[in-house]
Amino acid sequence: MTTLSLASVLAESARRRPDHLALIEGEQRITFAQMWDQVRGQAAALEAEGVRPGDRVALMAPNTAEFPRAYYAILAAGAVVVPVHLLLSAEEVEHVLRDSGATLLLCHVAVAQTGVAAGLAVGVRTLTLGPEVPALASVKRLEENQATPLPLHRTTQADDPAVIFYTSGTTGRPKGAVLSHLNMVMNATVNAFDANDARPDDVALGALPLFHSFGQTVSLNTTWRVGATVVLLPRFEAADAIALMVRENVNTFHGVPTMYVRLVEAARDAPELPRLKIAVSGGASLPVPVLEAFEKTFGTPIYEGYGLSETSPSASVNQPHFGTRPGSVGHALWGIDVEIARAEIDERIELLPVGELGEIVIRGHNVFTGYLGNPEATAEALVDGWFRSGDLGTKDADGFVTIVDRKKDLIIRGGFNVYPREVEEVLLRYPGLSEAAVIGIPDPVHGEEICAVVVPDPAAAGPLDVDELIAFAQDHLGRHKYPRRVEVVDQLPLGPSLKVLKRELRRQYR
Repeated sequence: MTTLSLASVLAESARRRPDHLALIEGEQRITFAQMWDQVRGQAAALEAEGVRPGDRVALMAPNTAEFPRAYYAILAAGAVVVPVHLLLSAEEVEHVLRDSGATLLLCHVAVAQTGVAAGLAVGVRTLTLGPEVPALASVKRLEENQATPLPLHRTTQADDPAVIFYTSGTTGRPKGAVLSHLNMVMNATVNAFDANDARPDDVALGALPLFHSFGQTVSLNTTWRVGATVVLLPRFEAADAIALMVRENVNTFHGVPTMYVRLVEAARDAPELPRLKIAVSGGASLPVPVLEAFEKTFGTPIYEGYGLSETSPSASVNQPHFGTRPGSVGHALWGIDVEIARAEIDERIELLPVGELGEIVIRGHNVFTGYLGNPEATAEALVDGWFRSGDLGTKDADGFVTIVDRKKDLIIRGGFNVYPREVEEVLLRYPGLSEAAVIGIPDPVHGEEICAVVVPDPAAAGPLDVDELIAFAQDHLGRHKYPRRVEVVDQLPLGPSLKVLKRELRRQYR
């Protein structure tokens, strides 16, 4: 019997560095010892509310101290965390609660209107987190229960479920990806000690949503695994983020590409910039022009990585040990294999030679145990011991993995394959352009036509000239690749994890 708990990430840092700051949020300063005491108290309160080991407890909260406190309390009680995206409608939250079999919903008062309504609709009891709010007086607060703290976290097996992440649901209803304690502890550990030069005295900005796998594993669990400090930012605004990083001496930033775009823009007016040691990008492919602009502005290399909710999430990342390569997602993390397989074969894994384009497949300690209650989808995703990512990419002779695009985002124009990321990289080198998303739209002649949805740079001297942009693309791309249609917008639609929602763009412009 092998026991392991994700709660030990916090418990061990509390034992080793009790007086070191674990968390900063606003005026709050909480040490590891204080946080672990609070967590054990909330775990006891959950048990008093009837939570038992193995129960699924949904957690709906922004990046405030309430999230990590409740997150680790659920784990310490031996229960399973079901994080809920904050941008979901009440109906979508109902699906998560119903599908996960959650017995309790912990909901921050800031999002209680949606959470409480969803809980009532499906008969799941709701407790609120955070300050007292008169309008919510009828809903019990978890903090009201002053139970005697648990002496230790409850026993769990290494393969027991720790977290159930609901995927973004680009096709059909979101599915619950079940991550074990082993998955989550190992991913935090290899991120902390093998990916980058993380140190106990680092200070990391927690601006990524903690309900998402990237923010949860890399910003929270990894930082606490090494015994360092997390500074929480409840809502990401680039200018506020820069000011907060300067004020709190933040040296580590984790973000998605849209965050890096915003930081470069905001840096133009910032009186002072933070001195960053580590900057990590994930969640979506980082355009090389954005990487170059950030590194020039902040004087810090970006280590781009790759992963999915089903892989805990980190699978590969540019690592100082191997060197970095702009445009790639680096090497597989310790104990993980990332390879390229023939994409058109579904029933088995056939690995391809170096340099060939195919589907990225992953195996290792980070791969999830399956989709909750969905054996068919699990069987499609886990083949011959590998997880099929649905992403297309290559791996070169030096071991660098490069993402070409999502299989479902591939555009086929006149029988020729067009990879949106390649087109986006070219467009973003056009002066006066801030963001670009390329999609395929139905076309009676070519099957699909290429459409670019772009956001002008707010600092540009004049309005964006669409004809010039198309001509620029035509000069730098093959005849079948350049966009024939360009839509100019103020902003691109973003999901809860700040990824561009291309499905929304396809729906809007089809």
